[in-house]
Amino acid sequence: MGLKPITKPGARLLSVRTTNLDPSLRVRGLSFSRLVAKARNYLALTKPRVMSLVVFTAVVSLVLAPGHVAPIVGVATIVCITIGAGAASALNMWYDADVDALMTRTAARPIPVGRVSAEAALAFGLVMAAISVLALGAMTNVAAAGLLAFTIFFYVVVYTAWLKRSTPQSIVIGGAAGASPPVIVWIAVTGQLGLEPLLLFLIVLFWTPPHFWALSLNRTSDYRRARIPALPAVSGQSETTKQILIYTLLLLPISLLPWLFGFVTAFYAAVAVASSTTMLVLALRLRRGGIARREAANQLFAFSICYVILLFGALLVEKVIFA
Repeated sequence: MGLKPITKPGARLLSVRTTNLDPSLRVRGLSFSRLVAKARNYLALTKPRVMSLVVFTAVVSLVLAPGHVAPIVGVATIVCITIGAGAASALNMWYDADVDALMTRTAARPIPVGRVSAEAALAFGLVMAAISVLALGAMTNVAAAGLLAFTIFFYVVVYTAWLKRSTPQSIVIGGAAGASPPVIVWIAVTGQLGLEPLLLFLIVLFWTPPHFWALSLNRTSDYRRARIPALPAVSGQSETTKQILIYTLLLLPISLLPWLFGFVTAFYAAVAVASSTTMLVLALRLRRGGIARREAANQLFAFSICYVILLFGALLVEKVIFA
């Protein structure tokens, strides 16, 4: 006498109910699931985590801008910059699909694994870029739209297609693209360039190299496999940690410029000194090397993200409380 399989209570009823479902409902459910999956893949092309930091710096610049900003103009400006940043990331992934497939950190991106075709990613990026630039020009001014267009061009053509594959200093120059949103916002809502957004630009510009190199230190084999001349792959870990320390040292006085020029109070200065000193201590620990270098690089990379949030968050507090 054989053993009968155990059936969970209600399993047969569930089976009957599923079988008796209207085929059109099953198709609709399947189509919706595919639509959600497709949307997630396209969202991944925009690099949401990277974009969120860019948008945060843009929002801070919007809050700091002088005069009254109409809510619809402010929201439209941030939305356009968000779309533009997503477009630049999508075009970056389209161009870098070949090297992304060779690197552990990027091999699971939508294009290398085939979830989005290269042609679709290119079209997606170009359409978003056009929408962001045209909409920003229509809602604000031509100067802001032109700077946004140049930033997208600079990131995709100058950095991604040229510098990234030709020089280990690519991130130093290419970092200008990620540092430009505060300037774009300022021009969009004021119609002119000011010293304040240029100081924010400098902070992000000098923050970018230690942030990126801390990440790339533990990905050296990936860059060598993909033949990307990242600094650790070309010059080694010792030179990379030296450059990280130099840029972190420079970042301390640069972070204090908004206070030195009288735009903020001692509250911001205290946050800047504390944050920059912490980042410097982590850079020194990384420079010492040894068996803890991998852990030190990860800690510096993680704190570098907090660094931007702390500094720009302090600027927000300044505007809300001390203005």
